[in-house]
Amino acid sequence: MTWEPLPVTEVARLFAAFEAPWWIAGGYAIELALERPVREHDDVDVLLLRRDHVAVQQVLEGWELWAADPPGTLRPWLSGQSLPTTVHDIWCRRGEGPWQLQLMIDESSAADWTSRRDPRLRRPIATLGALDARGIPYLAPEVQLFYKSQAPRSKDWTDFTAVLPVLTETQRHWLAAALPADHPWRPHLA
Repeated sequence: MTWEPLPVTEVARLFAAFEAPWWIAGGYAIELALERPVREHDDVDVLLLRRDHVAVQQVLEGWELWAADPPGTLRPWLSGQSLPTTVHDIWCRRGEGPWQLQLMIDESSAADWTSRRDPRLRRPIATLGALDARGIPYLAPEVQLFYKSQAPRSKDWTDFTAVLPVLTETQRHWLAAALPADHPWRPHLA
């Protein structure tokens, strides 16, 4: 499956009309936090909340949208269809061309984000991200690192090492508390 990710600025232009919260996620979120490139990327991720996932179809009208059903099956995401809580990823492309965008769906309740991996992890949606100098929303680096921490790959270590020096004490504390006691990143967060 071929990927040709949209540039982050084009993603921002595309989502400018989306009236719900959204954030650039993945490795690009780390780069937006740092305001500099860190590494090559295979795709571009956008995080949105499950409560808003059907509405995103209007933003991506005319695109092919495919739900990633665990354990790794892609199926068409039909117009107006609410996806089950087991589906967290949607692959998007224009026509039958290469994949250009991956949507990641996360949970929320009222004004709080809730981690789909650990429902005990919650925080106000208003604190889930930040804006870069151009006004592009990105996922807070500590939250992005939490998602990268489950089984860190080489690129996840690269992202962790790059952003670690700029994490605030509050961000380090949040991430350390979210990680298992024996996680290899915890000693670096002290």
